[in-house]
Amino acid sequence: MQRRKFLQSSLVVAAGIAVTNNPAVAGDRHAIQKEIYEWREYEMRFGTDQGQLDNYFKTALIPALNKYGVKTVGVFKEASPSEPAKFYLLIPYASLDNYLSVNAKVKADADYIKNSDQYNSIPADKALYSRFTSSLMLAFDGWPAIVIPAAKSRMFELRTYEGFSEDAVRRKIKMFHDGEFPIFKRANLNPVFCGEVIAGDKLPRLTYLITCDSMEERNKGWSAFVADPAWKKLVADPQYANTISKISNTFLIPTAYSQV
Repeated sequence: MQRRKFLQSSLVVAAGIAVTNNPAVAGDRHAIQKEIYEWREYEMRFGTDQGQLDNYFKTALIPALNKYGVKTVGVFKEASPSEPAKFYLLIPYASLDNYLSVNAKVKADADYIKNSDQYNSIPADKALYSRFTSSLMLAFDGWPAIVIPAAKSRMFELRTYEGFSEDAVRRKIKMFHDGEFPIFKRANLNPVFCGEVIAGDKLPRLTYLITCDSMEERNKGWSAFVADPAWKKLVADPQYANTISKISNTFLIPTAYSQV
């Protein structure tokens, strides 16, 4: 119980810093209800049965999360599989309190425990992965909730921007709010979520996920984005200089059972 209170307190402090550093909401912390995103990355061991992790997500974890109100869980694999293979999991929560309460309920849920039995019975010498990494993100003011794309064949691009300081990331997020979102729309680069990472590695950073019908459409979209006059005006503004130290991107496709 004490550990849970400590974790909750730590996360609330981190989220509070992110919110109060944003002038759009500094005067009213409750003006916008913003989601919390957990993003997990599983690096599989060589030669393991990936279907066992698929089965755990599909029959145990996702039904349990759905049961307690998390309705749209995304599961992705790399568009061009690497070795070892990777799985990516997106879990959106209504708030930090919701993150804590849902996870506590899932762990104690009888159906989840039963449906996880096969997964939990995997012996150590046949472990599917060594560890998985996890990060928590606070949604942007201008994109406070996940947008679920149409259920059709599509690809996703996960983009991460690392900054040399907290202020650099703050200014980059401000850049999104000061004009980038309409440019994304005009370029048909459709954001799914946009979040400032409040717990995880490689801080400070922000991460967002966009989706397109195909890689061709993605490439056309980014060409249109950088050619947009509004973008050229934004990027020339001195207040946005040196906001990004490193950009990383990964191309993803959803699994058949993904809800995103």
